Amino acid sequence: MARRIPPMNPLRVFEVVARTQNLTLAAQELHVSQSAVSRQIAVIEGYLGVELFRRERHGVTLTRAGQAYAEEVVPAFDAIANATARLLRSTSQGALRVRTYTTFAAKWLIPRLPDFQAQYPSIEVRIDNAIPDVDFDRDPADVAIQYGDGRWPRVSAELLFHDEIEPVCTPAYLRAHRAPRGKLEPLLRHRLLVSHYRRTDWDDWLAFSGLSEIVQGTERMSFGSSVLTWQAALDGLGIAIGQTAMLKAEFDDGRLVRPFARPLTRDKGHYLVRPTVQRESRKVAMFRDWLLETVAREKADALEP
Repeated sequence: MARRIPPMNPLRVFEVVARTQNLTLAAQELHVSQSAVSRQIAVIEGYLGVELFRRERHGVTLTRAGQAYAEEVVPAFDAIANATARLLRSTSQGALRVRTYTTFAAKWLIPRLPDFQAQYPSIEVRIDNAIPDVDFDRDPADVAIQYGDGRWPRVSAELLFHDEIEPVCTPAYLRAHRAPRGKLEPLLRHRLLVSHYRRTDWDDWLAFSGLSEIVQGTERMSFGSSVLTWQAALDGLGIAIGQTAMLKAEFDDGRLVRPFARPLTRDKGHYLVRPTVQRESRKVAMFRDWLLETVAREKADALEP
């Protein structure tokens, strides 16, 4: 049997009048006129078929039936209000929870976080590292940064930058393994360093560059993450595929070089991901704006001669 629940707007008006015992105060709390309050009371009394208030010259008072009803309805609205407050506090207060990959966190986000903290010292940032795509209903995250084509269900995705890849190695490795007169193809005949989660990067770049045949029989050494793969390149173990945006510091200080200078830009990229339905808290808005401004500034700086 279906439960009978009165129309919610008249019920809400009854709760406020019963709690305040005053039509004027109830109208002020509800931001409506006193006559509108009276009409809603008449609606719920008509629905229930019970007189809930006595109309007197100096206002209204609860009938015995109205008092009994109010003793259960008012606490129910209190419970709803408290539950709503707790829910909103959990999403708008506390640390900003950012979910992303270890590589993005270590090589892009964390080096730039001091700038965010300088601008917004009151916002604590907590970074959670995970590989699977975010599920905001399951995962404790306010925002996520993830790799893909930007088409994920039930989320809003904003592109930060496309994935750009090309081989990288140390200057010493380049000097030791390139052929006389600067020919670079011999670099590909020694050892290719491969990231487990980006296993196709080498083959994609080689096909793009028309160099696939050169690596037939070349040794490949695999690592559990891109961070470890690039560390192996820094230690001179071989030549790796670099993600351009992640290795800015290494390029700037000369620890890694891009000998072929032939980047492959993919359709996929890194996206800022938020729930489609989200009460936009200040901390999320500040982080989003800072992130997009940082990306835009670095793109502009890269275009300068």
